[in-house]
Amino acid sequence: MSINATFFAQMAVFFMLVVFTMKFVWPPIAKALDDRAQKIADGLAAADKAKAELSSANKRVEDELVKSRTETATRLADAERRALSIIEEAKVKATDEGNKIVAAAKAEAEQQTVKAREALREQVAALAVKGAEQILRKEVNAGVHADLLSRLKTEL
Repeated sequence: MSINATFFAQMAVFFMLVVFTMKFVWPPIAKALDDRAQKIADGLAAADKAKAELSSANKRVEDELVKSRTETATRLADAERRALSIIEEAKVKATDEGNKIVAAAKAEAEQQTVKAREALREQVAALAVKGAEQILRKEVNAGVHADLLSRLKTEL
């Protein structure tokens, strides 16, 4: 066999292998590659979509955080104002109550002073009568001398 015949035989076998490969092997490989490329493209699109959704979700979260911080600050300010007004009301009530207690104590002290003066007058009148009895060395009748004793009480 000559080199030319071997060469042509190898070329024929190679050509048949190429045809067989192009007809039976290459289409499933190309289909698999196309499917893989489509899956990769779909995955990239899904990743882009997820990235956009994540960005949107982060924006909504930030907006909600700002809103909740604002509401919290407003509520705290309202609570502080309410607390101050309650404290002021309590101070006013305490002052009013203290003034009432002081007024009641003054009135009671005045009443006790009046009672003490009356009791003192009674005692002074009784002492004056005893002193007069001892000076006169006889008994002074309170019923007989009631007018005199009442004038003495009013003078004291």
